Amino acid sequence: MSMEQNSESKSVLCTLLDKNDQSKYVFFTQKRSAGDVNINIGFTNGEDVWKTLLSEEILSQLFKKFSLKSTEDYTFKLKCACKAGRAFVKLQEDCAVLHLGSEPTDLNLSLSKLKDSEGRTEVKELLFKMADSLQQLESQGSSSSFSPVKSPQKWSAEFEPRKHKGPVVAVKKRLPGDSLINPGTKRKKAATGVAFDDEDDN
Repeated sequence: MSMEQNSESKSVLCTLLDKNDQSKYVFFTQKRSAGDVNINIGFTNGEDVWKTLLSEEILSQLFKKFSLKSTEDYTFKLKCACKAGRAFVKLQEDCAVLHLGSEPTDLNLSLSKLKDSEGRTEVKELLFKMADSLQQLESQGSSSSFSPVKSPQKWSAEFEPRKHKGPVVAVKKRLPGDSLINPGTKRKKAATGVAFDDEDDN
């Protein structure tokens, strides 16, 4: 059963944490085109890149060995091994061996080290691919979250006064100077004391 539908989503991009020395790599798989059965597998530490092409013949042997049904099953197995912390890398001068388990029967891959110029191009492509994936996730997240602009009715309803189902009681408008406690009566001014006329004393 195919896990993904389009060629882009079939590719894998995840972090590989070496269980032996805790060094980190970015592990990736690439399908060159939708109908192509061959698959590129590689990893990078940000400076150097190791990569190999698994042909249809090699894949069919792997499918038989590990009872897999499709390329998606295979890449999923690789991704799980990397994410579960079972993988480790043995670097050599011009190649690297990726071990996806501790048992001798576990999957091991030999990958060639790319030249500096090829490695830089690969890292650049991976960087943009990561940025595109993040942008896609952000756009999916913002569309599912609440946005006042997209649903103004919901937003405005939250700030409207609650509607009472009972009879409507008319509220008399308070005029300036009316008492707050007893509407309809004028507020009394505070007493200022008795005013004496100084002229009467003369």
